[in-house]
Amino acid sequence: MLTQDEINEKGSAAVQEFDNDAVVAAAQEAIDTGVDLVSFIENGLTAGMNIIGDQFDQGTLFLPHVIAASEAMSAGVDILTPELEKAHAEVASKGTIAIGTIEGDIHTIGKDILATMLKIAGFKVIDLGRDVPIADYVEAAKTADIVASSALMTTTMVLQTHVEEQLKEAGLRDKVKTMVGGAPTTQDWADKIGADLYGENAADAIVKCTSALE
Repeated sequence: MLTQDEINEKGSAAVQEFDNDAVVAAAQEAIDTGVDLVSFIENGLTAGMNIIGDQFDQGTLFLPHVIAASEAMSAGVDILTPELEKAHAEVASKGTIAIGTIEGDIHTIGKDILATMLKIAGFKVIDLGRDVPIADYVEAAKTADIVASSALMTTTMVLQTHVEEQLKEAGLRDKVKTMVGGAPTTQDWADKIGADLYGENAADAIVKCTSALE
């Protein structure tokens, strides 16, 4: 029987090879052998996705590769989700988080990983997708506890200020918390635009969302 590390490595390798079937097989193996499924997602699938993201940033891979890897990871997560939901069936929802990649930005790796990890952590997630119009964040704020926007480019990062502004104009800013994240964002940026939370990575974002809604 394979160890946790070996199964994690199989998942990571399958994502890097854009192999949906291999990812699904690794996910099923993780279930069948009883290893920690959260570890498999974090240290297997997500680790592989992060390597793809690094290669994309370095210019050795391109957007079609990123999309293919993301689809492979999603295929694995789909297999794991029912099992994870069983484990969390008795846990009351910690709150609702609407998350999307800001308008003009089509990068989804970080957003997709965080959305998955938030679900595992017990949050209800409204995934707004990528290239999300500011108006969609405002609409989501009517039912969400936290509205989170991801930006992977400095040119789109500035639009996170529009989320803050339009929530104020709609009279919703005091009724919802906002979170920003993405490679060019920082705590200083969050402070500057008036966002409540800054997520440096998925683990950090989960800790801060949990704390904010306690």
